[in-house]
Amino acid sequence: MLSCGIVGLPTVGKTTLFNLLTGAQVQKSQFFSGRIDANVGIAKVPDARIDFLSDLYKPKKTTYAQMEVIDLPGLVRGASQGQGVGNAFLDGVRQVDALIQVVRAFNNPDVLHVEESIDPMRDMETINFELLMADLDFVDKRITRIKESKKVKPEQLQELAVLEKCMAHLEQELPFSSLELEPEEQAALQNYTFLTDKPMLVVVNLDEEQFATKDYPQREALLAAAEAKGLPVIELCVQIEEEISQLDKEDRELFFAELGITEPAINRVMRVAYETLGLISFFTVGADEVRAWTIRQGTTAKKAAGEIHSDLERGFIRAEVIKFTDLAELGSEVKVKEAGKATLEGKEYVVQDGDIMHIRFNV
Repeated sequence: MLSCGIVGLPTVGKTTLFNLLTGAQVQKSQFFSGRIDANVGIAKVPDARIDFLSDLYKPKKTTYAQMEVIDLPGLVRGASQGQGVGNAFLDGVRQVDALIQVVRAFNNPDVLHVEESIDPMRDMETINFELLMADLDFVDKRITRIKESKKVKPEQLQELAVLEKCMAHLEQELPFSSLELEPEEQAALQNYTFLTDKPMLVVVNLDEEQFATKDYPQREALLAAAEAKGLPVIELCVQIEEEISQLDKEDRELFFAELGITEPAINRVMRVAYETLGLISFFTVGADEVRAWTIRQGTTAKKAAGEIHSDLERGFIRAEVIKFTDLAELGSEVKVKEAGKATLEGKEYVVQDGDIMHIRFNV
């Protein structure tokens, strides 16, 4: 299962966001607690297609796609040099597949900010800078280690050349993700993890007034900087999301109507994280279970079958594929087949997001 790490400065709403995503009830702090442990939970990826299929098939069980979510210790300026809980923070970042960066825009004098002022643009830059400095420190140490080796192998010389290219790039305060490398250069670095190469999205935590007006300090600068780096931004009010999570279905719908929204903003966080990782879902359906299965874009039908069970991959014959859009339009598998829109696909078929698959196999 792939994982997302929630990162940010202390007291920005990370743990509350974690609780909302995972259904956990981890205690929150209004102050910088200095904790070095991470909170770990599982979040479902909301998907209206699964809701539709569950209503259609009325299965005994409905299973959404899932991701592991990790609430990492709060970062402070100087974390890349070990300040605060820097080492614990950086170790946690290295372990996750993607990052959800939370920055604070909300005003609340009872919740102290570690920088003593509210500036989400500054906070985003602080986090990005610390990640970049950690990468720079890693590359510098690796270059030094190779240069000081008594006997340098040919492959280490190739690695050294690539690392020096990385160093020059990072010294310009550019993330590793924007560095263009040839396939053989990528191969030389395949065993290393660069923090600034991880997919990331930004969550701006607003207060209720800011959520209504979409007006908060440095908004235009933050959105422009995020767009320049290709980072998706989600603006939400964690306090409102908490209130929504405690309402029953009828009251929730009334609340949505008052706010002019159709679903909690929190739902978008996991969907965007899913997309940021290049993940898609295919579905299996039936009276026992309707289920979303997670695969990477470009996965073949045979490999996708292996996500269900290794026997299905080993004995794969064909996959009967129905497009979700066709099923939603026509209303039943029978009608989809009558319309000639169900297809039989071989092992090299590239599964598309929303495919409904029945695997034929023999072992």
